[in-house]
This record gives sequence, C-alpha cells and structure tokens, in this order.
Amino acid sequence: MITISIVEDNEQFRSGLEAIIKSEDDFYLAGSYTSAEKALVELPLSPPDILIADISLPGMRGTELIVRLKDKLIQTQFMVCSIHDDNDTIFEALQCGASGYILKDPVTATEIIRGIRDLYSGGSPMSPYIARKVISSFQKPRLSETGSLLSDREKRSAGTAFKRSLYKEIAEKMGVTRETVKKHLKNIYQKLHVQNKIEALNKFRLL
Repeated sequence: MITISIVEDNEQFRSGLEAIIKSEDDFYLAGSYTSAEKALVELPLSPPDILIADISLPGMRGTELIVRLKDKLIQTQFMVCSIHDDNDTIFEALQCGASGYILKDPVTATEIIRGIRDLYSGGSPMSPYIARKVISSFQKPRLSETGSLLSDREKRSAGTAFKRSLYKEIAEKMGVTRETVKKHLKNIYQKLHVQNKIEALNKFRLL
C-alpha cells in the first residue's frame, strides 16, 4: 500500500487528487491539507510514502515546507504539482528536495497515477516540458569554448553582478550606466546559453 498526503489550497484540484488516489486499490490517502503550516504540524505524526505539494500556498511556500520536512521524514518522497513552469521555480523545487515535478496544466489522472508509482519505485517523474528544461540545463558548451565566448569586459561585469543584486550597485562599482550593465548581462546570458542569474552563476564559476 502506497500512502500519500496532499498539500494543496485549490479546493477543486485537491478534490481531484483525492479522488484519483482513492480510485486505486493500492493507494491510501493519509492526509489532505490546505496549508503548509497545518501539514508541517501533522505530517511528522504519520509520515506518508509520498507527499504531493503545490508551490504557491497561502503563507509558507511549498518549497519551504519540503525543506523543513526533508530531514524529518526520511522515508517520504516529495513531488511538486504546480502551475509554475519557469526555470527559477523548477530548480528551486528540485534543490529543496523534490524528486518529481508535474505541471497541473495539462495533467491527467493517468499521469498523476503513473507519477506516484514512478516516484515510489525510485524514479523522478516530470512533465515532458519540465524534463526538457532540466536536460537543457546540463547541455553546456565545453568549458574552454565557454571561457573564450566572453570578453574581458563581460567577465568583469559577470563577476561583479554575481556579487551584487542591484543594477545601481553594479553600475557604480564598474563606473558605467545601468543600461550598460543590463546590456552586458544580456549578452552574457546569450553567450552562456542560460536564462537567469542562477544558471549563469553556476556556469561562470566553472570558467
């Protein structure tokens, strides 16, 4: 029997997940919560095999919930089921401890059931779109080629940018305008084949 708990604030979607779980003879709905705060209190009392959690919840985010539970619920596997498909949210969820990531729209009962079974069996179920994003993040140019792509000016811009968060601070440090900073960072992202600061930082550290 696979025990499953849900943390989902959307009543319609939560009810749908509950119905899907109850439809399978070897699934057992251990708990269903509308907030991370309530789940954080009750889940440790009866840890499920699998926790399906949304990202955007009232109050505490689903990713923070996973971080707080990861070390407490050693046997529990975490699967995110969310509408968010941007890189930052996807990698935040995976870095926080989620082993699966399914997009709500579109998703079918069959995909949810297959995802639960895959996760329980040691897999990492992901919607095709999410899997492509994850794979793309590992398809990087050779390091020697990457290093030669950036000019010295761009390397200095990147080094300063990754230590500071505001364009104004970066511009003041480099003695240039904010628009120049934005232009340099845009060029850097394009040359490194990345889409955000986190991906750029990870690749730049290897140069």
